[in-house]
Amino acid sequence: MINLTVNLDTASVKWKKAFPKMKPKIEQAAAVAFLSAKKPASFKGKAFDVNILLTTNAAIRRLNHDFRGMDKPTNVLSFPQIDIRFAKGKKASSAIETVLPLGDVVLAFETIKRECKEQEKTLENHTIHLVVHGVLHLLGYDHMKAKDAKAMEKLECDILDSLGYPDPYHETIVIED
Repeated sequence: MINLTVNLDTASVKWKKAFPKMKPKIEQAAAVAFLSAKKPASFKGKAFDVNILLTTNAAIRRLNHDFRGMDKPTNVLSFPQIDIRFAKGKKASSAIETVLPLGDVVLAFETIKRECKEQEKTLENHTIHLVVHGVLHLLGYDHMKAKDAKAMEKLECDILDSLGYPDPYHETIVIED
């Protein structure tokens, strides 16, 4: 059995106003992404936690600058705390020693809101997609190569479908302001 705790921090009041019932939906999306991804055998019998921070463009811009050298906001950043490549092939211990930090996923309200308008998506659908996307990054998924991007996108779509959300790569719905 794999155990995951999701810690959600809403650092921006904009998130609270725009998405008042987000906490259980975001926690569920993170947990389903974690459980749906192919994880190393060493993850069995361990407890993990993931931190999700809902913040502003200004905050994510600083993080993007400091950690990626890009002086601009982005929709989501992931900061893994475990090197998945190292964990592969390791045998699981029978007891849970401690809760291991999987990492942090940070989302920027203004960028996501703008993308919703541009892509004709709802804030909920887009946010849940980016939570799933961010958690998959924590687990070592990547979209730098076409083959990896295709695999990651398929897994995202499968996870979102299991949660009742549309395909984010082909979604077209009229949004409310």
